[in-house]
Amino acid sequence: MTGKHGLEKHDLEEKKPLWQRLGWLVLIWAMSVAALGVAAWVMRLFMGAAGLTTH
Repeated sequence: MTGKHGLEKHDLEEKKPLWQRLGWLVLIWAMSVAALGVAAWVMRLFMGAAGLTTH
């Protein structure tokens, strides 16, 4: 059984700086928002091609 040895190794690993961790968080959030926008745009294209318009 590994016991605490796995935790000790993890504790000894150096953490990334806060700005870098927050940067990744913002990057992942922005990419997910962009992906959602692209999906909505593609759906609007298909709906427009099918004759489903709002005006």
